[in-house]
Amino acid sequence: LAHIPIFQTVAYTSFVLKALVIAVNGKISDTEQEQMNNDRAAFRQRQLLNHLRPANLGEAMSSIQLNPTSAGDSSAYPRRASSDDDVVIVSALRTAVCKAKRGGFKDTPADDLLSAVLKATLEQTGVEAQAIGDIVVGSVLGPSSQRANESRIAMFLAGFPESVPVRTVNRQCSSGLQAIADVAAAISAGYYTIGIGAGVETMSLNPMAWEGGVNPRIAECPSAQSCLLPMGVTSENVAAKYGVSRETQDKFAAQSHARMAAAQAAGKFDAEIVPVATKLKDPKTGEEKDVVIRADDGVRAGTTAAGLGKLRAVFKKDGSTTAGNSSQVSDGAAASLLMTRREAVRRGLPILAIWRGFSAVGVDPAVMGIGPSVAIPDVVRRAGLSLDDVDVYEINEAFASQATFCVDHLELDPAKVNPNGGAIAMGHPLGATGARATATLLHEMQRRGAAARFGVVSMCIGSGMGAAALFESGGEVDSLKFAHPKHAQDHLSRDASV
Repeated sequence: LAHIPIFQTVAYTSFVLKALVIAVNGKISDTEQEQMNNDRAAFRQRQLLNHLRPANLGEAMSSIQLNPTSAGDSSAYPRRASSDDDVVIVSALRTAVCKAKRGGFKDTPADDLLSAVLKATLEQTGVEAQAIGDIVVGSVLGPSSQRANESRIAMFLAGFPESVPVRTVNRQCSSGLQAIADVAAAISAGYYTIGIGAGVETMSLNPMAWEGGVNPRIAECPSAQSCLLPMGVTSENVAAKYGVSRETQDKFAAQSHARMAAAQAAGKFDAEIVPVATKLKDPKTGEEKDVVIRADDGVRAGTTAAGLGKLRAVFKKDGSTTAGNSSQVSDGAAASLLMTRREAVRRGLPILAIWRGFSAVGVDPAVMGIGPSVAIPDVVRRAGLSLDDVDVYEINEAFASQATFCVDHLELDPAKVNPNGGAIAMGHPLGATGARATATLLHEMQRRGAAARFGVVSMCIGSGMGAAALFESGGEVDSLKFAHPKHAQDHLSRDASV
């Protein structure tokens, strides 16, 4: 008994004495037998618990001790809070992003772009069209009622039945991300189990313009006046207020092109891009030819900061914002398919990412580009994380001035931000950008595997806002499409039988 703690020694002694009494009397009642069994079981439990006591209690401990293993808690992946009710993304696709007026989609209507990604989403996942609870489409420039009708037309062209509803949402440059957030919220609320968040913009056919007059009352409110500032002027305001030099902006822009050119050459966008069969019209002859658009056409390989430095400022005399360090006006569409984890497991679909949060914030409209610097910390904090916990950031490059400011202000590692380039090189189809950036981020996280657990999509928003969404990498097990259904736990932990 030398190695048994005193409280266990007493119990053991009591057990032995009872055994001696029985041996002397030669018989035992049923009650005594039951008590003996209970005492024996209790003693064994105490012995097992003793083996789990910390190893620093001296030589009196049992030789069987609990020690940490190289696997930490013995799992092959980081533990995480997961639930069958988690909202997950199982597909994130986009069209190529093409230059407005001059690119591959200059003659392609919005409903053709949108129907292409909606159809591909169903084909990739095998989800029945009638199972979709709602389709939410982000769009900015298209006339409101017309774009809503075009979205309905697009879903019919993609093969959806009349029973599936659709609507549009407009929160300026974050509209595509807002569409995804709206679907995630609806699934969380139990309105439906499966939904699509999408975005589309045809800046070739719907140029930026103000319709109608301006309310004279804005003269009484400086913030209201700032809502009418051209976006390029707000970029100049950011550069001036926060000291972002022309050289810094041109260097950032050149890096965007270099990173995107390298990613495109390596085929990194292939898995997220849906080829679109369309027509291109010759502006001189009017002749049409059939084409299939498979690649982004805005990137300029070989772009240098020195070359960009020769461009003149566009929005302000002696300013620093140029066509070269601003995002390109573009055409494109994107869509993400969301559902509960339970539904994804039931269908055997691989989980690209888990939706972990969304934040939309307001900032001074005169420096609207700083929006991500407020929205990103907010969504990360709400999830109980720090900025350092995020492995990849996809921040829309509306202008090099504001993108540079946000990265510097948040003290982000530049290597984590837009590793495959951004809107300066790719383009910024306003209503589609949030959904496009989501597709790019999730595919990048998937390529990195365990090296990218958390990712953020963020952008500034015209009239003075910022938005950000947080994603967690898809699963703690191999892709669920390779898993067999598990109908019993077999005494294993839940993690072992997802």
